[in-house]
Order: sequence, then structure tokens, then C-alpha cells
Amino acid sequence: MDDNSKTVAEHLVDFLNRREVKHVFGLCGHTNIAVLAALSKSPIDFITVRHEQIASHAADAYARVTGKASVVLSHLSPGLTNCATGVANAALDCIPMVVIAGDIPTHYYGKHPHQEVNLHSDASQFEIYKPFVKRAWRVDRADLIAEILEKAFHLAESGQPGPVLVNVPMDIFSEVIPSHSFDRILENTRSLIKPSLDEDTAKEIVFKLANAKNAISYVGGGILLSGASEELKEFIEHMGLPVAHSLMGKGAISDKNPLVLGMTGFWGTKLTNDACLNADYIFAIGTRFKEADCSSWYPGYTFNIPGSKIIHIDIEPSEIGRNYPTEIGVIADAKLALRVLLRVAKKMYPGGFNKPELCKKISNFKKDFLKSNIEMATSNSFPMMPERILADTRIALPDDAIITTDVGWNKNGVGQQFDILTPGSILTPGGFATMGFGPPAAIGAKLARPDSVVLSLVGDGGFGQNPAMLATAVELELGIIWLVMNNNAFGTIAGLQKAHYGLTYGTTFPGTAAEPKNGPNYAEIAKAYGAEGIKIKSAEELLPALRSAIKANKPTVIDVAMINNPTPTTGHWNILDIYSPDENVSHVST
Repeated sequence: MDDNSKTVAEHLVDFLNRREVKHVFGLCGHTNIAVLAALSKSPIDFITVRHEQIASHAADAYARVTGKASVVLSHLSPGLTNCATGVANAALDCIPMVVIAGDIPTHYYGKHPHQEVNLHSDASQFEIYKPFVKRAWRVDRADLIAEILEKAFHLAESGQPGPVLVNVPMDIFSEVIPSHSFDRILENTRSLIKPSLDEDTAKEIVFKLANAKNAISYVGGGILLSGASEELKEFIEHMGLPVAHSLMGKGAISDKNPLVLGMTGFWGTKLTNDACLNADYIFAIGTRFKEADCSSWYPGYTFNIPGSKIIHIDIEPSEIGRNYPTEIGVIADAKLALRVLLRVAKKMYPGGFNKPELCKKISNFKKDFLKSNIEMATSNSFPMMPERILADTRIALPDDAIITTDVGWNKNGVGQQFDILTPGSILTPGGFATMGFGPPAAIGAKLARPDSVVLSLVGDGGFGQNPAMLATAVELELGIIWLVMNNNAFGTIAGLQKAHYGLTYGTTFPGTAAEPKNGPNYAEIAKAYGAEGIKIKSAEELLPALRSAIKANKPTVIDVAMINNPTPTTGHWNILDIYSPDENVSHVST
């Protein structure tokens, strides 16, 4: 078959292959089977799932690990809406993704055929994604799809990354077209050059940081998106800048670095929040200053701005000055900007800045924090203490293991008190805080890096969202471990509700963590899907079970009952004032 007798679907798959796409995530439907037929004859693997949300979460994690736009293939209407939560999660965490969706035939626009969404306007399915994707295209002519696909990948990966939608009617997928439109883009660049930092501005920034009394760096997920971990490490070490980070900035550099303070905000530590409060200059890079990271922007908890001066570098102009006034705002890629800053800093201050007293203060605080936590982290209580679960997990995992989290203790506790030793090895749902992200995200992470140990830390609420992802893991023989921190509740919300309303209605499940009443047995569910299933019955069993599962390298679910203790907090969250105004009520009952 020559290029002049191929269908759009076949040209599409050829295009993806030329872009070195290795995996496409999705689920079949009558509108996309032409693409599946083309994929079957290509080197690209189609990762079939049992629910479209699994596909979009897996694709999200795949893009985080590879640093390139992932691809999702969806059916129309219910397939597209099932997929939406994972795509929105990617959007709020700035993850590049190209969603290709089938649609009704063009000649049936307005006739309300099977599964069409047209209650308010015709041919409007693509509008469902408009609130959260960077761009939504509806392909109305077959000869336009080549340039639309090219634009889609460029837009997804450039500037502030994010997902895009290419919506294709099924008759266009099946239309035979010549190769001219695809040939025309063959010589086009695969990636766009990102903006950097000019020398004069770099000198001004370095001078201000060098002469500040209490300067700190505050970093976010933009460091990881730009692959700037090594550049950040070299710059902060040369300048002697302590590093605070947002939730999404966790793992930007190793937590063992002596200049790393920790996470800010509601679940941040006192050391980190105090360091930010007392800073005269804050060097912010790749961060949005989001609510939970900034204690709902209340002064006196995490940041005192105005007061502290901000130098803010971000790839997206709208993020600069959004929540705090900024003295110097720079639109630049984090990696390129840090390269210039480091070069300038070494010229201006060749000896760098050594701050042993600061490093000692950070080290002493971390040692004291560990001591204050040691009783929980070594407790033999069963159901287990969450601190013990995290401590044993850290002992069992190699330094470069990839961890996916969900929401609750597994996200907040990990951000606060679980060392990430290899940059980029923690995948967390930040902006959308999506329950159910972690388990399917582990599939994408394992496919992107098959030789790494991949473990999903997840609560029972999150694991219960979409256990069907086990089917995909078993079929692909992916050696993933899902550690279910099972408190028999939507624990964080249960604590919040108990504190403010004195009950746990709709937030807990019947029975207890130790003895759930008629609740699911996640170890048995795993076995039903063909995975290994282990139900932990004492605290002493967890560490050996983790080590055994890592060695076995098989899909394994470890279900461990957990006491619903709160994650300690030193910051603030505005919802406390909404639920109990003018009262000193915490997020958990006492």
C-alpha cells in the first residue's frame, strides 16, 4: 500500500511512529477502531484498559517520566467523559498529553445519532474539554489533520505544558487521502526552542540573592517538567540558598541535600514555614504559589508578602504576580534560566557561599523531627500507624524507585516526612488532587521505565476508584506494587468532618480498619484479576512483604490496615474558617 492509498487513521499512526511514540493508552469504541486497526500493524503498543480514566492517568504518569507528550485514544461521548478527569488532572499539573477522540460521522451532525452529545448545539463534543485543555480541535476536513496533529504536539509540549484534544469524526478516520499534507510537515522541527534568561537580568538576580540577609529558594513542579534538577542543585549549592518546595516540587532535588528545608504550607514543617516567613528575598522558580502550599495565602503562616521580596521565574506569564506581588518577574524555562544564573554566579562570586551554620540548623531540625516521630514510625500497633507504613516502605525501596501517590496520608505524609532520594521519582496529583490517580499512574510509570521498581502508595478510597487497572497490569506482566493504606474511610475528610460537625456521615465505611464490615478484601480482588494479593495481619509483616514483592517483580497488592491518624500540620487552610469561623478548630477532631 503506497502513501496515496492510506486512510487518515493509517497516516495518523505513521505520524505517531515518526514522533517516536511507543505507547498509546485507551479503550476501543466504534468510532476509533480504524485507528486500532492501523496500530495493530505498527510498532506502537496500544495499552488497552477497562475504563478511560485509567488510560488518562496512566498516560499522565508516562509523560511525567518520559518528559514527552503521551497519547490517549478515546471513543466519543461516554468514553471522552470517562477520560476527562485524568485529562483535567494532567492539565492542572501541566503534563503534556495529546488526546485523540473519535466522534460521530460528519454526515450525521445534528441528527442525534448513537451516543452523540448535541443537546445545545451540533457537532460540539469537543467543547466538553474546553475548560481544561490548552486547545481543542475539531477536524472537519481530512486534509487538515496533519497540520492539526503537528500543532497539537507542539502546543502540548511548549510553554507551560498541558493536554490538548484532537477530535476526529469516524468517517474522517476512514477517509483515504494522499500523503501530501503529511509529507509537507516531515521537515518541521519536533520541538520548539524555549526562552532563556538574559545576562543583565541574571546579574541583577544573583547580586540581590548574594546580598540578602535571609534569602531562600522556593521551587515547584516546573523544575521537574524542565528537567532542571541538576542545574538547581548546582546553583543553590554555589549560592548557599536553602530550598523550600511546594507539593509538586517534592523531589526536585534529593531530600538528603543539606540545603533542602522541606515542603511549605498546610502540611509543611515548622522549619520550612518559618524560613519562608523570615525571608527577605524569595527566589521562586517553576511554582504557582498555590493555596495549600501557601496556607491559603494567610499572612503569618507560610509567607509574609508584601514584606518578603519575590524574584519569580516561570515559563507561563500568568503565573507571575498571580497571588503575590513580584519584584523581578522572568518568563523563561527553568533549566535554561538556571544555567545562565549559575554561569553568572560563578563569574561574580567564584568562591561561592558556604553556610555551615545554616546546614547544621537544617540537619538538627530534621534529626529532631525524626526523633519526635520515632514512636509512631516504629510502633507495633495494628492497625498500623501511617508513619510506620511510610518508614518501612522507605527502608524497602531502592533510592531510585518510582512512587505514585493518591490523596490523603499517602500524599500529604509523603510530602512532609518521606525522603525522595532521586529527583523526579515521586508522581503526585497536585492541582486536581484526584482520588484514584496513583494506581493507574503506576502503570504509566512502569511502562516508561520498566527496569525501575514502581510502587503506588494509595488509600483504600483511592484504590477502590478503579481496581480494574489490575487487569491491564496483569495482562502486560507489569511488576508493580500497590500498597493500600487501608483506614476503612475517606480518612482526611472523615477527620475534617468529625472536627467541625462531630460526625463521620458518608466519610467512613461500616466496621473498622481492623475489621471492616462487609467491605472489600483488596488482596482477594487482586487475586481475582490474576495478581498477587497479600493481606497484612501485623506490623512486623509489612517490611518482609514489601521486600518479597520487590524481588518477585509481579503485580502485587499489599493491603494493610491503618489507624486514621491525621497528618500533622503547621500551616493553615481557609476551609477551617469557613466551617468554624472565629473558632480555634483544627482539621481533625481532638
